[in-house]
Amino acid sequence: METRRLAGNGPSLTRLGLGMAALGRPAYITLGHAGDFPEGRDAGAMEVHAQRVLDHAYAAGIRYFDAARSYGRAEHFLRRWIDSRRIKQEEIVVGSKWGYRYTGEWQIDGRVQEVKDHGVAMLKTQLAESESIFGPYLRLYQIHSAAPETRVLENAEVLDELRRLRERGLFLGVTATGLRQLETIRKAMEIRADGLPLFSTVQATFNLVERSAGPGLREAHEAGFTVLVKEALANGRLTSKGTEQRMEPLRSLADRLPAPVDAVALAFVLKQPWADVVLSGATTAAQLDSNLRALEVDLSSEELQALEPLRTTTDEYWAERAKLPWN
Repeated sequence: METRRLAGNGPSLTRLGLGMAALGRPAYITLGHAGDFPEGRDAGAMEVHAQRVLDHAYAAGIRYFDAARSYGRAEHFLRRWIDSRRIKQEEIVVGSKWGYRYTGEWQIDGRVQEVKDHGVAMLKTQLAESESIFGPYLRLYQIHSAAPETRVLENAEVLDELRRLRERGLFLGVTATGLRQLETIRKAMEIRADGLPLFSTVQATFNLVERSAGPGLREAHEAGFTVLVKEALANGRLTSKGTEQRMEPLRSLADRLPAPVDAVALAFVLKQPWADVVLSGATTAAQLDSNLRALEVDLSSEELQALEPLRTTTDEYWAERAKLPWN
């Protein structure tokens, strides 16, 4: 699988990575999430399931794995998989994130599943937790869903602590979300430490429906940042599980190629020259196989044009995303 170097001089990242948001906790907002775990969603069953998907990803050549403190037990699942398969540190790259606390308590009952906190105490606490789990395997540590309203990129205490982490050799990143992703990306690019960018990566939502972050992600890539794309399948809406009528151009093109719907949607993102790593959020081996077909799809200019009707406004996209249930 094609690779790109983290920050230009760091470890190699595969173009497709595996995001573990839906693999590490029983509830998530991906369409049909509840049906992806036929053996149940108690912690033990989910760990066995996650390890099967991790095995499949590794066998397919995926070498970047993306977790977070708020992803339930995803970090633990990932580290125990690493240890049980005796995977060497130099063979993979692990990224994680701080900024949300998991509050779901392994329940699927409508309770609040995560709570954001971008204070320096949270950073110190969650970094210690992530490092205690991953040890030297942790190479990239990201602010989880930085947004202008939390002012985390203006918090001097947080930035000072992050500078110390970078001096220790940890690569740092920012993930963006919501209506003002573009603003967040550009703000993160401006922050310096010893005259150099503090952050090495930016991660944002970009897909056929929501493209507002595109200009900022292109600027970041051109400035030497590594760009990671999340939610490239719009939480399942750009897969065979999606039923919205306006997705018909995607379904029609997939039929003509022929290729899976999700593979076409991922191929659109991979077509962007600035998209260094595109995260698969697959929760089954079959879904991952379907996602991997994207590597075989090279969309023509005419095919890209046929997908233009899927684009929507930023306001509409995030309003619809907010309505997705945790299932």
